[in-house]
Amino acid sequence: SPAQKLVFNRVNGKRPPLLLQQISAPEECYTLAHEENVRFVYEAWQQVEQQLDSSRSGESACGPVQYVEKTPNPGLKNFVPIDLEDWWAQQFLAKIENSS
Repeated sequence: SPAQKLVFNRVNGKRPPLLLQQISAPEECYTLAHEENVRFVYEAWQQVEQQLDSSRSGESACGPVQYVEKTPNPGLKNFVPIDLEDWWAQQFLAKIENSS
C-alpha cells in the first residue's frame, strides 16, 4: 500500500495553482543492477556482522576488527546523536505554528 500523505486544505478556500495539483510523486523504479548491488552489500554486511560476533565470543582469532578510539576526543564526551526524523518533524510543526 502507498505511504500516507499529509493533505492541507486552505483555510481561506483558495486553491493552489493547477500545475501543483497535477504533479504526483513518481514511483520508484529499481533496475536489476540496483537490486543486485543492494543484495551484494546486504549479504557482505551480514557476513561482517557474523564474523564480528564470532570474534567477540572467542570462536575466531581473525576477522573484522571494530574500530575504537584509543584516546577519545574530550570535546565529544557529551555528544548525543541527533534523531534526524524527529528534528525534521519539529521543524515542520514549528513552521506550521509560525505561519498561523
